[in-house]
Amino acid sequence: MSSYIVYLGRHCHGLNPTSLELQAATNSHYDLLGSVLGSNERAQEAMFYSYTGQINGFAAVLDEEEASQIAKNPNVVSVLPNRKVELHTTHSWEFMELEDKAGVPRPGSLWKKAKFGENIIIGNLDTGVWPESESFNDEGFGPIPSKWRGACLFDTKDKVRCNRKLIGARYFNKGYLANVKLNKDTIPPSLLVSPRDQEGHGSHTLSTAGGSFVPGANAFGNGNGTAKGGSPKARVAAYKVCWPSVDGYTEGGCFAADIFAAFDAAISDGVDVLSLSLGGNAVEFSQDEISIGAFHADKHGIVVVCSAGNSGPTPGTVTNVAPWMLTVGASTLDREFTSFLTFGRGKHLKGTSLSSTGLPSKKYFPLISGANANAATARPEDSLLCLNGTLNPKKVKGKILVCLRGGDISRTEKGVMAALAGAVGMVLVNDEESGNDITADPHVLPATHLTYTDGKRVFEYLNSTKTPLARITRVKTVHGTKPAPVMAAFSSRGPSPIEPSILKPDITAPGVDIIAAFTGATSPTDPSNKPRPRYITESGTSMSCPHVSGIVGLLKTLYPTWSPAAIRSAIITTARRWDNVGESILDSTKEPATPFAYGAGHVNPNRAADPGLVYDLTTNDYLNFLCARGYNASVLKLFSDKPVKCSRTSHVADLNYPTIAVPDLQDKPITIYRRVKNVGTPGTYVAQVQAPAGVSVSVQPSKLEFKSVGEEKEFKVTLKANSKVRNQDYVFGELKWSDGKHYVTSPIAVMQY
Repeated sequence: MSSYIVYLGRHCHGLNPTSLELQAATNSHYDLLGSVLGSNERAQEAMFYSYTGQINGFAAVLDEEEASQIAKNPNVVSVLPNRKVELHTTHSWEFMELEDKAGVPRPGSLWKKAKFGENIIIGNLDTGVWPESESFNDEGFGPIPSKWRGACLFDTKDKVRCNRKLIGARYFNKGYLANVKLNKDTIPPSLLVSPRDQEGHGSHTLSTAGGSFVPGANAFGNGNGTAKGGSPKARVAAYKVCWPSVDGYTEGGCFAADIFAAFDAAISDGVDVLSLSLGGNAVEFSQDEISIGAFHADKHGIVVVCSAGNSGPTPGTVTNVAPWMLTVGASTLDREFTSFLTFGRGKHLKGTSLSSTGLPSKKYFPLISGANANAATARPEDSLLCLNGTLNPKKVKGKILVCLRGGDISRTEKGVMAALAGAVGMVLVNDEESGNDITADPHVLPATHLTYTDGKRVFEYLNSTKTPLARITRVKTVHGTKPAPVMAAFSSRGPSPIEPSILKPDITAPGVDIIAAFTGATSPTDPSNKPRPRYITESGTSMSCPHVSGIVGLLKTLYPTWSPAAIRSAIITTARRWDNVGESILDSTKEPATPFAYGAGHVNPNRAADPGLVYDLTTNDYLNFLCARGYNASVLKLFSDKPVKCSRTSHVADLNYPTIAVPDLQDKPITIYRRVKNVGTPGTYVAQVQAPAGVSVSVQPSKLEFKSVGEEKEFKVTLKANSKVRNQDYVFGELKWSDGKHYVTSPIAVMQY
């Protein structure tokens, strides 16, 4: 005997069936199954689900012959085996083909080649770490690497401290305290003298980069599976540089002095990779503590990976744009946490949520806009935002409340306000600026988050009837959604506002609804003040950054002598620009995205392990680049401890970067110089060019023959405008070197000036 699903298509009843219609549907299922089993009594014993909502069908325990007989019924669409599906969490690694659906490394997986990042040390500058998290369990780990020189600064009263997995934890608060306007001595000491993570951001990012294997992880029952980081056998270290706001004392934040100090400590401690999911507005390199810190880290062989920022889709908003760091944008996975809003006559809108509770599956509730539920003293525009104190409980109680995204309140806090006012559910709709960017949040009541377009349909419905009714379905985890990846609307875009000759961001990686570890501290947005869940979803370039940090850890394990520039190049030149349906990666607007959104494309870790050629860089290359930007010797002291002589012939575009950006192509052709190093087998590489629209591109020489590993070859790229008509915007193309096995691809971005 096995269990089967008998699918019958759709029901004839409407969206709000009566109890009699529901019972009639179930009875029809008993009749159909009973006609095969011999009686309705036997059918009731065999059946364990009767689908009476919008899907018509049932599930039952049957033998193979009975299932075959039912399948012959003309009213049956299909009979499906109730197959077992594998559990999935941090689904990113399957999406990036490091593992299969069962969680087993794929043939050729970088995980197997690099031994899961064994003994690489990943440092994280963030909000600290929650050491009790299972993601930092050290079971099976050997002695701490001898090169580690760090410290563990948890309070001696802490029962759980560092171990052979979490080998270091420091905190830096002096820059923070310098900004405290009131008496800093009155701030609770527990908030100031520990690297313990009170917010969750640091634990989430660090576990994504290097968390251990944790079976049975999920976010409020969704996305079940085994959590793990990109380098699950790496050692990790937390550097707390970001501090929470303290009511009555100060605003929280990450301060430059603390970030600088953390860089300094991390370099001395012996980390191999530094992950920074933080940043402010892009400023000149010499004025940017992250840029300077990253420069020094790079000099010591440390790869610095940074988030691109969450100010998209506005052009020119990308941050962390120095060429000696790897800048990561955010895109989606092929997994969604779906929750539907059903209303009107057959209208279904797919939203997203992580609500742990649900409404009765068949029941409809009154639907009300926040603007129509305002308290007597509140403006409708404020109550539409569901701000604290703006809702009238008499109008809200027992209804599903529609709240508009925005205002000085988080998405989950809106749910708290709705729940406190007596709402049974919430529909969170985007404002026009947020567009199609929706996020699965752990709301305290049944809720779904809709796009701006779908939100307009909800408001149209509310205005069309005096008795609006709706229901919200329970959250369901759906895998294999297409297309994916899609660029997140919030992901900051290029061109670089500091140096547009350096294409930024460099790469994109999963950054939407990512499941990872969290803090065990109590939640300020949960009225019950219960401890937070062990694992949770978050979205942002903060989440995409540590994915790449984990991959960098694998490459550092595999190629310990490679420079940071070589590792960055391997990741950039092997990226893919296609989604899971074979089309160009889309933007959140459903239009094709450009390199200003995804950089070179979506990270492809297995291909990065064998790039063929790399564009390498040294400290002197960076100094010449800064000279070309007009830096004088006194300024360059910030970057180098040796005297620097600037070459008069150097040009910013000639930095040996693995991408090409020309922001000022004029009537005269521009020639750019590059060199590549062979890190694969000997062979001949041929140049293939896809020229940007209106631009001709020539490469000399067009063939490069390599006879040994480590051999370097130079080439030049000449770009010429085909006409005097200026493009209104950037145009894009690519240069690809290939020996038939390797494909070393560099995007080209050009603006005629």
